Amino acid sequence: MSESAVVAWELDGIRMEGTVVRPAGDGPFAGVVMVAGSGPTDRDWCSPLLPGTNGSARLLAEAFADAGIASMRYDKRASGPHVMDNVAQLVGKLSMQSHVDELSAATRAFAAEPSVDPSRIVGLGNSEGTLQVLRYATSVQPIPFVGIVLAAPPGRPIRDVLMSQLALQAAQIPDGAELLPLVRAAADRYTAGRPMDPDPRLPDSVRQVLMSFEVPANLPLARELWSESATDRLPQVEIPTLVLIGGNDVQVDLHADGDPLQAAAAGSTNVTFAFPPRANHVLKHDPRTPPQVAASAGNEYNADGTTLDPEALAVILTWLRNCFAGCISTTG
Repeated sequence: MSESAVVAWELDGIRMEGTVVRPAGDGPFAGVVMVAGSGPTDRDWCSPLLPGTNGSARLLAEAFADAGIASMRYDKRASGPHVMDNVAQLVGKLSMQSHVDELSAATRAFAAEPSVDPSRIVGLGNSEGTLQVLRYATSVQPIPFVGIVLAAPPGRPIRDVLMSQLALQAAQIPDGAELLPLVRAAADRYTAGRPMDPDPRLPDSVRQVLMSFEVPANLPLARELWSESATDRLPQVEIPTLVLIGGNDVQVDLHADGDPLQAAAAGSTNVTFAFPPRANHVLKHDPRTPPQVAASAGNEYNADGTTLDPEALAVILTWLRNCFAGCISTTG
């Protein structure tokens, strides 16, 4: 049995909300704060850009509660049901630091819950959310994390990850390979500080992805993300860290991202790596081949009936138990 409650707080005059799920009983419980990935991905890790409402963060929260661990998952100010109310206040203010500020505020709200042990909180990020978790873990915060979980962290700059993703999409359409130089040209212009100006011959879906990096509401965040990767800060992390990349993740690659991350962590005894072979980008179990997963463009991520990858979940739960066991609770 578990108990769930919506909590709210304000950051820079904007109301934020999150969902706390905790095991039955008095606690205080060790806890996990979960950080969603890019774009309008909400607290459950669902997106209006993808079908389905069966988000991985909600499933993780339920699994954590079953294991005796509390959790907080929250909507960033540019996601969730109140995004349209917030957009006008966020234009030109979205940045990596603003997202870290959101994570910090959410963690403080979580730590203030009577059932939560504030001295035993782990940060868990997915995809772009791993970059925010890393920034939090390598800065001075009111509530320090005792460990972090990085699920599908980009080991390459986001521009390189994006090019790989668009190359996979191009492979699914006729003459797609001939369009790739046009994509690279747009990316090179953006890297040089000029407008993307994507070629009109590119499919609308590809043009929209490229142009999203120039939407005023996304700046300066988009330009910061363009050149950032998890390898930048991973060597600076001194607390226990778990890095997971699924073998069926077609957005973050097992080798193209995993290899530089392992190189960055070489010699670090606090970093553990896991590569569950059938886990996809959002830690769901997917028995298909990577090309089949790529062809679906993530449309099954949140479909009814999809479940967390059992190997990935087991790795996370085992790691969390070990991490929390190594902490000395300040609440008795």
